[in-house]
Amino acid sequence: MAEFEGKTVLITGGGSGIGLGAARRLVADGANVVLASRSRERLSLAAKELDAGERVLTVPADVSIIEDIDSLMSEVDIRFGGLDGVFANAGAAASGRVADITEADFDRVIGANLKGTFFTVQRALPLLSRGGSVVLNGSWTVHRGMAPASLYAASKAAVLNLARTFAADLAADGIRVNAITPGHIVTDMFEAMTGGSEQVQEYFRSQVVLGRLGQPEDIGDAVAFLLSSKAAYITGQELVVDGGLVASVAA
Repeated sequence: MAEFEGKTVLITGGGSGIGLGAARRLVADGANVVLASRSRERLSLAAKELDAGERVLTVPADVSIIEDIDSLMSEVDIRFGGLDGVFANAGAAASGRVADITEADFDRVIGANLKGTFFTVQRALPLLSRGGSVVLNGSWTVHRGMAPASLYAASKAAVLNLARTFAADLAADGIRVNAITPGHIVTDMFEAMTGGSEQVQEYFRSQVVLGRLGQPEDIGDAVAFLLSSKAAYITGQELVVDGGLVASVAA
């Protein structure tokens, strides 16, 4: 029997990149998957790729808007009646020196990464079954100071703290909460950050001890582990999946 047979997992930011990579793994393991994204086009393409019929529900939603989150949870309740897992993956990036960050940048990044993550989990609680699991998406930038990443890294540091505090808060309800911390993963966000430059991407690759950039499936496998019964005694933890980027120095 597949690990997630009959179980339902919500993935925000599920239309592409890491979210879609996690969805591929979970669908292959038998899960019903709810994909939320601001882009209807990406959701449509993701559903076609996954090709899992009624086991996949797509819901357009902006997690920085509480009303969108409430509508998302209502759709989940109507279709599946509850949740066994949540991967709070949706987020926004901003790259710029401190002097150049605007209030609009701040509101957009904090709105998606902190507010969106917090209220996604909060609003999912009535649907989460006892024994359920939540995974929050962090970032390697929390562990290494990078000049253009002050706002983004700060928002992700808050997300990692939420994993610890949520874990303590929700343990009595039988819900585990952990964080996944990706390194350099080839996604649309990574492409935008590097400007599509092969030279810049090679620079990032050269920092990775394992000698390659990560793929969404690398993170998807780790997310599936944390959501699964194999991680039943793990909560309040951060799992870094970065090819050695943070902890080691590439030769």
